[in-house]
Amino acid sequence: MSGSDTPLLVIDTSYGSTVGLPGREPCIESDSRSHVERLQVNIAKVMDQAGLSAEDLSTIVVGLGPAPFTGLRAGIVTAKALAFATGAHLLGQDILEPQARYAYSRFKQKDQDHIRLLVLAVNDARRRQLYYRLFDDFGDVEAPARPLTEMSIDYPAVVCEKIAVIADGQKSLDQGPVALVISGHGAGRYADQWECLDNRSDIQVMLDEGSFLEDGTQGTSLMAACACRRAQQGLIGPVEPLYLRRPDVSVPNPLKHVAVQS
Repeated sequence: MSGSDTPLLVIDTSYGSTVGLPGREPCIESDSRSHVERLQVNIAKVMDQAGLSAEDLSTIVVGLGPAPFTGLRAGIVTAKALAFATGAHLLGQDILEPQARYAYSRFKQKDQDHIRLLVLAVNDARRRQLYYRLFDDFGDVEAPARPLTEMSIDYPAVVCEKIAVIADGQKSLDQGPVALVISGHGAGRYADQWECLDNRSDIQVMLDEGSFLEDGTQGTSLMAACACRRAQQGLIGPVEPLYLRRPDVSVPNPLKHVAVQS
């Protein structure tokens, strides 16, 4: 199950929407206000362009976020319905691991083997917050992911403080230079917040705004590869959305007792 020799469809609505078959140009909707309406149309479009029907699919890879509720739910529900209807194998994949791998491959230079490269993968959570996870130097793009934190959500200033402590610890542990790439939607939006990381130590901070899925065929192929690699390693979890944010709803207060006069 590699995605290159079997019909595999990638669906992600973590930011806008992306629908594609690895090796072919995907349909990308960057406007999050319309991607729900366009999702089924784009699925039909990419399948038709490849000369495939839905029944030809062997595997569907769907993005689990972390991302805001409404758009993320639309992609996962669509993927589940399509897998149920066709019998295709359904795999869920968080978007932060492939985002980190994408950034690593772009920023790690062959002549910088002495520099340890950490990647903070982020996604805009709105409400002035970010979803995030910090990854260690992959060493090899095919190596297993080595996250240094759990997935979480917080305000950029708080994320900065947490990451600075970890990065400083990694630097003192290795006794060598450490660079940090902050990659994903929201990385550039909060550029002023990341300046504290540059100012407080010798850690070089680089920004990489945008999603790996916007990189056409490379993005969908990376998403598929990560999901299939995890499946081969037996790391198959439930296909459920990663919201990470506490629900806005709360249990209402009990009704007040009103004395009835006779």
